[in-house]
Amino acid sequence: MKAQAPPRHPRHTAFRVRRPSPLVGLGVALILALGWSATSGPLGLSWAMLSGDASDRALNIWWQLRVPRLALGLAVGMLLAGSGAAMQGLFRNPLADPTLLGMASGAGLAVAAWIVMLDGAGGALGLYGQFVAGFLGAFSVGLVVFAIGARGHTGAAGGALFTLLLAGLAINTLAAAGGGVLAFIADDQQLRQLSLWGMGSLANALWPAVTALWMAAPVALWGLYRSRHELDLLQLGDVTAHGAGLDAPRLRRRVVLATALGVGISVALAGIIGFLGLLIPHCLRLWLGPGHRRLLPASMLGGGVLLIVADGLARTLANPAEIPVGLLTSLIGGPYFLWLLLRERPPC
Repeated sequence: MKAQAPPRHPRHTAFRVRRPSPLVGLGVALILALGWSATSGPLGLSWAMLSGDASDRALNIWWQLRVPRLALGLAVGMLLAGSGAAMQGLFRNPLADPTLLGMASGAGLAVAAWIVMLDGAGGALGLYGQFVAGFLGAFSVGLVVFAIGARGHTGAAGGALFTLLLAGLAINTLAAAGGGVLAFIADDQQLRQLSLWGMGSLANALWPAVTALWMAAPVALWGLYRSRHELDLLQLGDVTAHGAGLDAPRLRRRVVLATALGVGISVALAGIIGFLGLLIPHCLRLWLGPGHRRLLPASMLGGGVLLIVADGLARTLANPAEIPVGLLTSLIGGPYFLWLLLRERPPC
């Protein structure tokens, strides 16, 4: 007769500790980052806000400057990191990123042309004109890069990676040349505006611009998130995905449109903030796996956390001066990108 196993102790069955979801952890980190950044800075608003002794001037500064800046950083971080995760899934390439592929540079060139050529357009026309210019610039570059990347898949193993990198390098070079021409014909005020804006900064956050941004950002984020299941099917290969009923051209159009909208409006307000769309999705992919059901929302939350923390550091490290936040993200993302390139095998 087979001996029966002893019954398990009730504490092993009734009290099972469930691991918290990574999305919950990222959400808590985002709340903490928002709280820290909202009360930090050269004005010392933290003690005044916590003690309830803040003056009317301090409250006005906090509401008119600090809060819209946090809202802008949150939206831009979510859009750039979410776009990077979707682009990596679309190209099946961990180095695909809106900045490296030239979409941010294309949007930046279009916005710079709007600033220099139509400097007299002010008010709502100037604001929405920058949004439209950024979207069209990013969308045009996205179509070009996608066409080049599709040709790269037909070459040797690993050829698509280097084809994308060369395409992004060429587009970034052309955009830099175009920006140089615009800087040459710009006046002193426009030149200073282009210089500060090109390094990436959240200092120009005002409620009208932030409100317009948050009206368009959910559309781009939803367009990226609703592609999560199709992006998972695409990782199986074009033939297998087509057999499973995936409409690949429709998926590509949706992702490129959503990415162009997100990158375009982000660049229009915050300038070019590099490597955010590469660093966050790649790190979270190593932690959560390749499934986009969790990777896309996690990348959006992680991008918001990183940009808000980086902006808080940019405001406090060189007090009373302010470091452009795009420089900090580049200092973090540049070495990481080189490490990724060293890990890649050269094509056969």
